[in-house]
Amino acid sequence: MINVLWAGTERNWSLFEPDLKAGFQRAGLDVDLRTAFADPAQVDYLIFSPDGPLSDLSAFENVKLVQSTWAGVEAIVTNKTLTQPLARMVDHGLSEGMRDYVVGNVMRHHLNTDRFATAKPGEWLSDLCPPLARDTTVGFLGLGALGLACANTIAYLGFNTLGWSRREKSVATFQCLHGDAGLQQVLKQADIVVTLLPLTTDTENLLNADALSKMKRGASIINPGRGPLIDDDALISALKSGQISQATLDVFRTEPLPADHPYWQMPNVLVTPHVAADTRAKTASQVVVENIRRSEAGDPVLYLVDRTSGY
Repeated sequence: MINVLWAGTERNWSLFEPDLKAGFQRAGLDVDLRTAFADPAQVDYLIFSPDGPLSDLSAFENVKLVQSTWAGVEAIVTNKTLTQPLARMVDHGLSEGMRDYVVGNVMRHHLNTDRFATAKPGEWLSDLCPPLARDTTVGFLGLGALGLACANTIAYLGFNTLGWSRREKSVATFQCLHGDAGLQQVLKQADIVVTLLPLTTDTENLLNADALSKMKRGASIINPGRGPLIDDDALISALKSGQISQATLDVFRTEPLPADHPYWQMPNVLVTPHVAADTRAKTASQVVVENIRRSEAGDPVLYLVDRTSGY
């Protein structure tokens, strides 16, 4: 018998439970899946989210793997009681959701449809001829699973696409850049910048006043990655001056975003409530089941987190 503890939220338990149980059965795994075990030493696997009821992991001395239900792990790797191997959530449901959000908002910025949405009654803005995709450069900061899914789709749609990552990568569908020189090139050339980086000490405030000043005047930003990737004060200043024309922001340092935050009052900012890529039970459960199956079979576990890099 494999003892698996659900250490996520009560709401998500009701969504995940049937898919997890069905998945374990299909995989031929004899699993006792619960929301509580009397003895933590009996638990073999933790299905974990930072917003769940569990914060102290020190008692789970026999746990073989902590499987996160979140794509981002910055709120977990900083937990000093975490000594067990940790796997992040990478699944096609997350990738598809993020792709849809990014593509929809890239097109919104590219076509400048907000101008029509906010036009006065009877205002016929026929002089605003939309550009062609090939005339717009979209830069992606972050080329992990989510970044690649989005960038490949944007490139397929005909946009001039640039990608940047800390380490060198090669992708057939668009130009990849890396390192500080590569970052400066993306900032300089992109009309739209999409941030999909993990949050680490190296990426926090990556888009600060200096970086924003190096972007094209009138460029726009889409951030569905992590709130602290952006220096909020610097972005607000850049939005007011016109250095940045508009921003679509889905993630924030404090969530929910406080009602008195300046972003709410800015006509060139669209705030969305962290909905770009939610974990979907049906697809995420498949990843959980597969990783437990792999661990039990002695096979390499998918998406293990490198504690040194933080992702």
